[in-house]
Amino acid sequence: MAAYARHDASFFSQRAVFFIAIVLVHLALIYLFESGLATRIIKAAEPPLETTIAQDVKQRDAPPPPPPPKMERPPVELPPPDVTINVPVETQSTAITNTTTKHVDAPPAPAPRQVVSTTASILKAPPTQDFYPPTSVRMNETGTVIIKLCAAPDGSVQGNPTVATSSGSSRLDEAAVRWGTHVKMKPATVDGKAVEGCANLRVKFVLQDS
Repeated sequence: MAAYARHDASFFSQRAVFFIAIVLVHLALIYLFESGLATRIIKAAEPPLETTIAQDVKQRDAPPPPPPPKMERPPVELPPPDVTINVPVETQSTAITNTTTKHVDAPPAPAPRQVVSTTASILKAPPTQDFYPPTSVRMNETGTVIIKLCAAPDGSVQGNPTVATSSGSSRLDEAAVRWGTHVKMKPATVDGKAVEGCANLRVKFVLQDS
């Protein structure tokens, strides 16, 4: 029992020594860091840093050399020679001139187309003796009556004939109007086409010897 106690005492003494040594080491480290001595030691142990600042030097293009001066040769002035050229005077010019002295009139306008027309005329008529008033025959009345008569395109009489110039006898005038209603007319024409037209007809009453 005594041996175990001695052994146990020695064991505890060793552990105590080791523990104390560890505590001392830690205390020393704490002191070094607190005092800044460790930082100086570390910096002294580190190799110095070399810093090289590289500057980019931009090379500027050198301007080209100026061109050589041009050597201009001074012009040589020569006096112009006296040259006399005799040019014959042209009496007739070849230039285009206006030789038209007469006034040129514009071409005449085309003549208007002529319209060919004809008047109405008698185509067929009864004899005037058939319409001679008996009273005028007994009284030996004679005379000439001009009546106006209008005809249709087919030649028939349109309307009643009218007295344009009287004979002086109302009986002969009426007889001439009756005679006009039995006349067959040739119609008037325009460019060959039959149209309505009027005409003055002379009706003459003359007594015939029996």
